[in-house]
Amino acid sequence: MQFSHSNLSRRKLLASAAGLTAAGLILPHGARAQEPKRGGTLRIGHSGGATSDSIDPATFAAGPVVTAMLAVCNNLVEIDAAGTAQPELAESFEPDAEARVWTFRLREGASFSDSRKVTADDVIASFNHHRGEDTKSGAKGSLEQVKDIRADGDNTVVFELDSPNADFAYLTSDYHFIIMPTKEDGSLDWQSGLGTGGYVLEDMEPGVRITLKRRDDYWKADRAWFDEAVLLTINDPTARQNALMTGEVDVINSPDLSTLHLLERRPGLNLVEVTGTAHYTMPMFCDVAPFKDANIRRALKYSINRQEVLDKVLRGHGKIANDSPIAPANRYYAEDLPQHSYDPDKARHYLKQAGMDDLKIEISAAEAASVGALDMVQLFSEAAKPAGIDLTVKREPDDGYWSNVWLKKPFCVSYWNGRPTEDDMFSLVYAKGAEWNESHWENERFNELLLEARGELDESLRAEMYREMQELVSEDGGTIIPIYVNYIDVANDKVAHGEVASNRFFDGWKIVERWWQA
Repeated sequence: MQFSHSNLSRRKLLASAAGLTAAGLILPHGARAQEPKRGGTLRIGHSGGATSDSIDPATFAAGPVVTAMLAVCNNLVEIDAAGTAQPELAESFEPDAEARVWTFRLREGASFSDSRKVTADDVIASFNHHRGEDTKSGAKGSLEQVKDIRADGDNTVVFELDSPNADFAYLTSDYHFIIMPTKEDGSLDWQSGLGTGGYVLEDMEPGVRITLKRRDDYWKADRAWFDEAVLLTINDPTARQNALMTGEVDVINSPDLSTLHLLERRPGLNLVEVTGTAHYTMPMFCDVAPFKDANIRRALKYSINRQEVLDKVLRGHGKIANDSPIAPANRYYAEDLPQHSYDPDKARHYLKQAGMDDLKIEISAAEAASVGALDMVQLFSEAAKPAGIDLTVKREPDDGYWSNVWLKKPFCVSYWNGRPTEDDMFSLVYAKGAEWNESHWENERFNELLLEARGELDESLRAEMYREMQELVSEDGGTIIPIYVNYIDVANDKVAHGEVASNRFFDGWKIVERWWQA
């Protein structure tokens, strides 16, 4: 079984591809150009940047550094606009009959920006950077299934897994797993900033600005159209919108939804909106009181008015969630689970089950966590009062939120772009011991199912397993997930694009490579 860039379909991947469907693409002023053309500068107003940002892929969380490095580097596989895994730096990939051994063959013409040909050793170093006891990578948990990575000549890499994984090709598209050069000792030379992508890293001031320059020898003839790209960190949504309206930038992500209608009516601006797997979360440390008690967690899940959050925070640009990270865009989304709805009486019931008449707790939040995060927790605080819950909101600084608050505070606001497969999302955030298990949740049955479902090739059995896992996360898990959120970008008429991907904002974070000057 072999896959190439031209013939891979959604169901050929051992009938296990997870589909991401673009439900809507709104282009009120006709942003698409007939034919791409080279030249010009793309200026991006980007959320999520911080002074602690680094080009070390082990540290990637979100923000402009990720968008920039996905233009400087390639992955073995990328996700296209249809949600399909397509070979990128690999020209093909092939699993064995059990999906336990995966073979990736590299493109002959691909090279780093210093003209050195990319080899299997570079790929091995890039993945090993996230493996082993000493790594601090947030993607470490995703690769624990990898038993061995070895070269079969200069152009072929073989991944041997400890158990079958029908979705492994999708996993290699994760933004952590960009391919960078290896050092002589086999470690990753991430400090060089070299990649095989269409751009080179010209300059970087963390939390402020990143400048990229196009390289003329990029192996993709139909990508990397701009001469230059400048990514500005603008964490405040009002400031981002002002930068767009005054012409300081050409495109922004995550606009202020309360004023989105004004942008939609403004001539020369184009709204790009797609559904995907993004969701807001509020993780509770399950190993810290009072969240150790599952009854407390359930009380809080019934104390938030999800419809109110959808209407007032997202202005309807999303969907009510049910405390599971698997979204309607995912293939195995369990839409039949009983919905957690706002019910103060039921919340009080669970408080009493925990031996409490009332509860006083604090939640940390900042606008940097997600657009509308502060409004969401304020609504939560008011809605929780009839249930006897006194929820105090602690506003944290925007700068450094992801390094100083997330994974540090026992109750906070978080945001996830989601992942193209259920296994990747669950392995990264909900598996026992995962680096990014933001709620410290452990469930023996869930972890058993995680391994079983990963290698199950029977579609119906796999669907049953993922349904049970979603139910376990929803009922027992330590994370409140009130809403799924659409990806919304706003661009001016100076830039154009084709069909955009729905796996993340900014065209799957590939905006620098895929868009062009209008």
